[in-house]
Amino acid sequence: MEWNDLRFVLAVAEAGSLAGAARALRVNHTTVLRRITAFEKGLGLRLFERLPTGYVLTAGGRELIEAARHVNDIIVGLERKLAGQDLRLSGTVRVTTTDSLMGSLLPDVLAAFRKAHPGIQLEVTISNALLNLSRRDADVAIRPAENPPDHLVGRSIGKVAFAVYAGGDYLARHKKTALADHQWVAPDDSLSGISIARWMRAELSNSEVTLRADSVLGLKLAAEAGLGLAALPCYLGDTSPRLVCVHAPIKAMETALWILTHDDLRHTARIRTFTEFAANALAQQRPLLEGKLARARSK
Repeated sequence: MEWNDLRFVLAVAEAGSLAGAARALRVNHTTVLRRITAFEKGLGLRLFERLPTGYVLTAGGRELIEAARHVNDIIVGLERKLAGQDLRLSGTVRVTTTDSLMGSLLPDVLAAFRKAHPGIQLEVTISNALLNLSRRDADVAIRPAENPPDHLVGRSIGKVAFAVYAGGDYLARHKKTALADHQWVAPDDSLSGISIARWMRAELSNSEVTLRADSVLGLKLAAEAGLGLAALPCYLGDTSPRLVCVHAPIKAMETALWILTHDDLRHTARIRTFTEFAANALAQQRPLLEGKLARARSK
């Protein structure tokens, strides 16, 4: 068996579809179909049932996948350890971050890094979930977090404050003063674990929600359009000329901004260089991160 073929089988098993596997492997779905079909033919074993709802493993497929996952863990672990010995300031650094950071502070940091280190290519995945750094889905995570996973190493840049914002048009139409009496835009169930959602459940359970979104950046855009109040990180709300801060930062929503990587990668030259550069650049934005501008605007 070729390990490359097993990677295709494993990707389909985990995604449950050709399209999902193609996205994970960064190929087109016809390539995935061709590789899976050839692999099954070579083995003389049907690995998947092709159902309307997706690809489901057969009994033989499940047995093969269990072994493939074990092999995958060994190979990815070895790749990670070897990458940790790479002393070159070249290659690719894969970064995972949130939509709110990519929609505000991070692009300038990435542009400055590329200017300083043109031999390093950056790949950015925007996700509100912490990708699996152990499996090299990304090399570095930059995101707000309260308790980062124990197996990751890094540093906290500082506190992240959250305040309440609204568009000027909305405020012109709604003169209410109590937060609970206003209309709101809110995170949907996919973001139920973030501090904004927890605070809203505790404090605004009876308030009218006009829109829910799976994106904090989407909440900002909705608030700018006048759909209601939004609780946002100050680094996002205070950089929007269309938003007004209507309530000072709220302690219950406060988190911290982290830059994280896997312990095996911390000594890789390009990753160490990137994390140090990004940490220093973001530290210069601490007044914005900690909501000092929001406090001034809300007075």
